[in-house]
Amino acid sequence: MSSTHFGFQTVDEQEKAGRVRGVFDSVASRYDIMNDLMSMGLHRAWKAYTVAVANLKEGDRVLDIAGGTGDLSRAFARHVGSTGMVVHTDINEAMLRTGRDRLLNEGLVLPTNLCDAEKLPYKDASFDLVSVAFGLRNMTHKDVALAEMCRVLKPGGRLLVLEFSKVAAPLQKPYDWYSFKILPRLGQMIAGDAESYRYLAESIRMHPGQAELKALMKQAGFGHVDVHNLSGGVVALHVGIRC
Repeated sequence: MSSTHFGFQTVDEQEKAGRVRGVFDSVASRYDIMNDLMSMGLHRAWKAYTVAVANLKEGDRVLDIAGGTGDLSRAFARHVGSTGMVVHTDINEAMLRTGRDRLLNEGLVLPTNLCDAEKLPYKDASFDLVSVAFGLRNMTHKDVALAEMCRVLKPGGRLLVLEFSKVAAPLQKPYDWYSFKILPRLGQMIAGDAESYRYLAESIRMHPGQAELKALMKQAGFGHVDVHNLSGGVVALHVGIRC
């Protein structure tokens, strides 16, 4: 059987999705609070930047993969208007339900689908934009998922991947200290779960860096890929254009 990474552990490929699901089942109810604490509120700026780069117009069709609690879906919906569409998806039911309920409470009704990014249930060339924020690193076969995202985009359509990346060298030591000493303690204090947040820190270290992810996106069918480093490379926004 093939193996893959679950944080720093090596596990059977068949186990990873279930383990990741367990992490997000555990943190779903406190996910937004923890995001604010972990990033000191910066995740809001990173997402706002992503929305600005998306540059959506009235009538656009958008697929938000690993949409979680719905931050990007909500913002995108404002730009595509009543003639456009934003589909809010996630592989994790608890996260998707949390996001859907939050959107409904704000009076926003969007198509919401439980689906696996490696097997997207949409026709070829269905969307003008696909986004995945802080979700790609948890996928077992990133190459397969990226190829699927490319498939469902219209020619000239764009993929936005917002993800933790390789931090600039001067920040490496303090970033590691924060990730492995402080983050699990915050997880224990706020969500009652240190291990899930330790996994999140480990998963960031195992995720491809900026250049590696750019190469993966090109191999998946994106003709041009730009990389925007944010906060010293703590996060990077990769923008791929489908040929």
